[in-house]
Amino acid sequence: MRLRGRKGIRESLEQQEDMVVLDPRQYKGKWASLFGNDQPIHVEFGMGKGQFISQMSYGNQEINFIGVDMYDELIRRASEKGRIAWAEEEVETPPNLKLALMNIENVEEVFEQGEIERIYLNFSDPWPKTKHGRRRLTHPRFLDMYKKILNDQGQIHFKTDSVSLFEFSLNSFADYGLQMTNISLDLHRDGVNEQFVMTEYESKFVGQGMNIHRCEVIIGEAALEEYRRDRLKKYGV
Repeated sequence: MRLRGRKGIRESLEQQEDMVVLDPRQYKGKWASLFGNDQPIHVEFGMGKGQFISQMSYGNQEINFIGVDMYDELIRRASEKGRIAWAEEEVETPPNLKLALMNIENVEEVFEQGEIERIYLNFSDPWPKTKHGRRRLTHPRFLDMYKKILNDQGQIHFKTDSVSLFEFSLNSFADYGLQMTNISLDLHRDGVNEQFVMTEYESKFVGQGMNIHRCEVIIGEAALEEYRRDRLKKYGV
């Protein structure tokens, strides 16, 4: 992806230390201190223009959110959307939102073991060619990284419009021995599902009548126990 950003974009980001983190490695194991509280931390890897993470931060103020992307221009756009999302509260700096400039390949250099509660993977690049399979964000090598940084309540929430990526991901999760739940092949079949915040891509795709595929992956031991108790209560098994 090539993005044509505004002139002086890096300078603009450097002036937004209240929300933008240009060197996230320095906060490994210290993200709670950066937020100034011990609320759960949710991360979106590949946040794009930031619509999802911005709206999530405003709508879930008891959770801390980190939006991650590797492009300066997307960090800039997300910072604008983050501030706009909180404008109704007359808050200039969203208190529970940080935007980190980083390559997802470096996730273990940025987050400590068990530091994150939830990971969102929304409309990641499908990398359709077989030879590029290792680049898919649901490849086992990435799952290895995610499992290390997720805590006992850890989950992955995954959405895509790509049938091939969804099939690959379900098999990847299954081969890894992960518990999947709330699998949907058409999330908005009955109209826009207001339960879920949409990304920019999602809004566009739904408007075009495309199916959105979604699933949740339960990883943390405490989250697994809760899932099993709920299943036993609901189904008796």
